Amino acid sequence: MPIPPAASKKPHPHEMHGDIRPDDYYWLRDRSNLEVIAYLEAENQYFDQVMSPLASYRETLYRDMVGRVPETEACPPTKHGAYYYYWRINSGEEYRTYYRKQAVSRAALDTAPEETVLDTNSLAEAGAYLDVSDVQVSPDNRRVFYLENHDGTDRYTLHVKDIATGAVIGEPVHNVFIYGSAAWDKAGEYLYYLGVDEAQRPCRLHRRRLADNTDAVLYEESDITFELDLAASRSHDYLFLTSRSKSSSEVRYLSLDESDSPLRLYRQRRPNVLYSLEHWRDQFLVLTNENAENFQLLAVPIDHPNPDLAKPLIPYAPERYWQAVLPFADGLVIAGREDGLTQIWLFSAGRLQRLAWDEPIYTVGPGENLAYDTTEVLLEYQSMVTPRTHIAVEIASGQSTVLAEDAVRRYNPSDYQQKQLWATAGDGAKIPVSLVAKRDVWSGTPAPTILYGYGSYGANSDPEFLPELLPLLDRGVIYAIAHIRGGSEMGFGWYQDGKVLTKRNTFTDFISVAEHLIAEEITTSDLLAAEGMSAGGLLMGAVLNMRPDLFRVAAPGVPFVDVINSMMDASIPLTALEWDEWGNPANPEHYSYMKSYSPYDNVEAKDYPHMFVTAGLNDPRVGYFEPAKWVARLRATRTDNNQLVLKTHMGSGHFGSSGRLAHLADEAEKYAFLLDKLGVRA
Repeated sequence: MPIPPAASKKPHPHEMHGDIRPDDYYWLRDRSNLEVIAYLEAENQYFDQVMSPLASYRETLYRDMVGRVPETEACPPTKHGAYYYYWRINSGEEYRTYYRKQAVSRAALDTAPEETVLDTNSLAEAGAYLDVSDVQVSPDNRRVFYLENHDGTDRYTLHVKDIATGAVIGEPVHNVFIYGSAAWDKAGEYLYYLGVDEAQRPCRLHRRRLADNTDAVLYEESDITFELDLAASRSHDYLFLTSRSKSSSEVRYLSLDESDSPLRLYRQRRPNVLYSLEHWRDQFLVLTNENAENFQLLAVPIDHPNPDLAKPLIPYAPERYWQAVLPFADGLVIAGREDGLTQIWLFSAGRLQRLAWDEPIYTVGPGENLAYDTTEVLLEYQSMVTPRTHIAVEIASGQSTVLAEDAVRRYNPSDYQQKQLWATAGDGAKIPVSLVAKRDVWSGTPAPTILYGYGSYGANSDPEFLPELLPLLDRGVIYAIAHIRGGSEMGFGWYQDGKVLTKRNTFTDFISVAEHLIAEEITTSDLLAAEGMSAGGLLMGAVLNMRPDLFRVAAPGVPFVDVINSMMDASIPLTALEWDEWGNPANPEHYSYMKSYSPYDNVEAKDYPHMFVTAGLNDPRVGYFEPAKWVARLRATRTDNNQLVLKTHMGSGHFGSSGRLAHLADEAEKYAFLLDKLGVRA
């Protein structure tokens, strides 16, 4: 058996509020220290040794995954002026190529010639990381900008190209935030973009004139607990700049018709009040949680945008959680949640209609919609057994047309069955659980089961179709999603009940779901795996400290496990922005509560399951040192002989390998480890 590396212990006690926390592995934070890099490389070598006997299993899973995902992936064309735009990942390629066709209607697309707008494969270097996070065509259809990154950080480079000639326009703009950070003016002559500070926080709004690369800073957010978000209105008449924390926001706006338009503040930030703006006809639309926990939709005249005069456009209904509004010339499309699932509402001619779907559990949301003056909206629909389906819906009538379905290979949906269960938390809360398996597996339970969870930031883990799971399901595995508090599956209050001083609900909910699956004889603790990434990796760490006996194996991906130390260090990217999510250790009550669950601080001398842990050396969200320190402490403290491996991606960040096939290789490696420990043979 290979011998795992042992990190040196170098005492570094932390003292705060009269409490002392030992941190013998604090030294691993210094990536400039050659000893740190040597340790990470030693862990990677040990990882390779442990995984070597599973190489053929990993390769089999990888081939099965590649053989099931669509040979090509694409989105349906969406209208933008005289063109229809779309992207496609061609057979054998890793990244998207963006195309367009000039056509008067969707029916004329078949005979229209195809023009390449941007081939992101040409930006990739063999074996290296690449992410192109945003591609936007100018309103006049002459130019395209894109955001490019090669190291996995949140610092992207903004490029502009002439579509017809392919010529680069102007100078690249560095240190632009990863997403929600750039927009065109109406004439396509100016770019607005968000620059980042040393902590990679989007904090400055710039306006750049492309003709001469002149640049002006229009606004800077000085509060380190707030970040900026940038978006053009769907009408492209206005630019909205949002300053936001996790619990408060304020919006400034300017006219995109005027190159020198000043920023105007709609309403200043207030504690625990969130709002966003959109433009529709002669009014601003305000989506806010003020006096409406699940958000209400208000309207105020553009020519006199006094927030005190805003009136409800649609009566508030507390059972509906509205998350986004998309204005079109013919009406509004509203995305949100009800009955624990994603929903779409149409509002046209004063009538509100919720769209209905045939399956009991599903996920639906807006697709690529570029045009404002259009009669149709593109939606994406899927479930755990229905591949992603692109649908065009008439806004006025609600009539729908299926445009395309992802071409999953060797797949018969009737062979699989999805289910929804409800587990009961210790305080009586009902927790939804989504599950999928081969139809014949349900009659043979208990069965090997992988339980996935996230439960933070109000982000949802919805029942989606994941073709890479089919090789697991075909081997008799049940895949389950725990919709725990900290997400917002059951409304905004579901999120509020899983953050700061209620964060432990996230972990105990996941435990309750695992216990329910075992009690219902769907699985057993020896057949149960747990999986989560980032904040879901924190979930894994906390749950494994609390109830390691429930699981045979776990896969904490880039886990946020050193909670107090990270939340104490405002120099770490994004830390100050997270105080509204996790708490601020400077507050004694927050400190004590965080310490009660922080995975790194609660490692004990007891048996833990097998673990497959990952990290990214360039990760700006969860520093590589968090999983490295945690694994080092686990190695020195635990009492079991189960396998514990740490793989650090030395050239990428939070999201691991880039490219769809490289991503599948990572997934195959992880699942080979999990399935091997669950006794599932190749």
